[in-house]
Amino acid sequence: MHITKPRTLVALTAALMLMGGPVLAKQAAPVRPAAGSGGDIVNYGQIHSPVVGRGGMVVSQSDPATRVGVEILRQGGNAVDSAVAVAFAEAVTLPRAGNIGGSGYMIVHMAATAERPAQTIAVNYYGTAPAATTPDLLLDDSGRFDRSKPSGFINVSVPGTVMGMWEAHARFGSMPWADLIAPAIKLAEEGYVLSDGEADATAGRARVLATDPGAREAYLKTDGTPYRAGEIFRQPLLAESLRKVARGGADEFYKGELARQIVAGVQAQGGVITMADMSAYRADVSEPIWGSYRDHRIAYMPPTASGVSVAQALNLLEHFDLRAMRWGSVDSLHLISEAMKITSSDRRLIGGAPQWTTPAHGLASKEFAAERVRLIALDRTLKAADIPEGNPYPYESQDTTHYSVADAFGNAVSNTYTLSNSYGAHVAPVGTGILLNNHLDNFSWGTRGEPNSPAPGKRLGSTITPMVVFKDDKPWLVTGTPGGGYIIATMVQLISNVIDHDLNVAEAAMRPRLNQAGGDSPLELEGGFSPDVERLLRERGHAVRPSMTMGSTQSIMVDGDRFLGAADTRRPDALALGVR
Repeated sequence: MHITKPRTLVALTAALMLMGGPVLAKQAAPVRPAAGSGGDIVNYGQIHSPVVGRGGMVVSQSDPATRVGVEILRQGGNAVDSAVAVAFAEAVTLPRAGNIGGSGYMIVHMAATAERPAQTIAVNYYGTAPAATTPDLLLDDSGRFDRSKPSGFINVSVPGTVMGMWEAHARFGSMPWADLIAPAIKLAEEGYVLSDGEADATAGRARVLATDPGAREAYLKTDGTPYRAGEIFRQPLLAESLRKVARGGADEFYKGELARQIVAGVQAQGGVITMADMSAYRADVSEPIWGSYRDHRIAYMPPTASGVSVAQALNLLEHFDLRAMRWGSVDSLHLISEAMKITSSDRRLIGGAPQWTTPAHGLASKEFAAERVRLIALDRTLKAADIPEGNPYPYESQDTTHYSVADAFGNAVSNTYTLSNSYGAHVAPVGTGILLNNHLDNFSWGTRGEPNSPAPGKRLGSTITPMVVFKDDKPWLVTGTPGGGYIIATMVQLISNVIDHDLNVAEAAMRPRLNQAGGDSPLELEGGFSPDVERLLRERGHAVRPSMTMGSTQSIMVDGDRFLGAADTRRPDALALGVR
């Protein structure tokens, strides 16, 4: 009797399956590869692996700035010292987003010591509107705000970055202020080798930068052409401005000689910032908005940032078993899209302070999510008309960069700051080398009395949302992202990837992302999703369209004495580096 060998039987079965033979009706469940398969002696369960470090870590979008931050940790500085040094270094090495002429948000956690209990704070150092801001300041003769026009000095809000760094350092810094700015001064004065990414970015904005004398003298060659990759880029004007800040601190930037130089330059070109606006600027320090996702406690950045929107979306998703649905399934993508539609609808309640008070605790509450989640169904797609206005009050109790820092003492900083557009308003007061923001563009021009309507002294609203996720009351995941309108969905997916799907922090960052705005907006998908998924989402009612990359998360996961870093490769030049 002839016995068919197993290999021959497998081949015969495969042939019959391809022919549509009767074996199809008798097949058992598909055989999954044996655990540990992969064709190598050492196998790993996920494609991307984090950078492993000990003694602390810095992850940022700028390689030289990361190295500055790590060196501060090696010198014995804490996470706040390192974060301050990175901020000033990126003002030199990442001028399209890193800044001292812009603003941002910071979550700081300081571990308990013999002298003080553990403390977590939120530092809002976003820009404020000058006192001369009027409802029609940026409107044209037809009463419209033209977002397609390049910004200028009139679009600049009072910058907050220097005050934000000063406030954090005054509370928790352990090294001298001047020592933290010294590396940035050296980079600006001696120069650094321009990367392809930064050279391309500047070249793309060179024509607009060349129209402003201050930006032209600081960031372009004497003939108005941009520096090329591989060339040494020096910024002596910015070096001198940084030297003044190193000597005089926040008072120098907001009240001193440098402040007068900035204000004179702004007003000479039609801007409305005054010395009174500068000297009145303060950072807003508060408790974070506390929330949780599947028993992981999370410190969110409160308004005027958008931590409450991330909290709301995660609270909605918490009602579904995403782990069982598996990452990237049509059901899971559908649910994330629907949650983002509801969150986008409720963002109408987030606005600028002090003229508007956002119902932050209501928006971020589990109770409000339990009410709003009733709108979601697996078998249908929400349109804008299907989403009634939510009421959270009963439950009340553009180019940007992010970096994360964690130290060996249990401290952590999550910081996102911005000029708004890439290179901000594309202007710099002559002689300063300081690129200024175009934050005023972010108001809802042409409106009055709404949450984000322009008003004097108003701190603008933003989609920015740095955060720290805790495990056993210690920082576990320090993360954030740039990306404008893509920030909220990016952060929701990163948190879900890590907690729902057990992805390591690098794999969680590298998986393709979706973005969903309001109910009638298209569902945008990064490259990397299966065409079959796109087809099935369309069949469920989604208007799917492809997207360029979304966000650029810079994250640290703390695992005992190990720091696991993930520098998102969606933007060039990022680096995760441990102290050792």
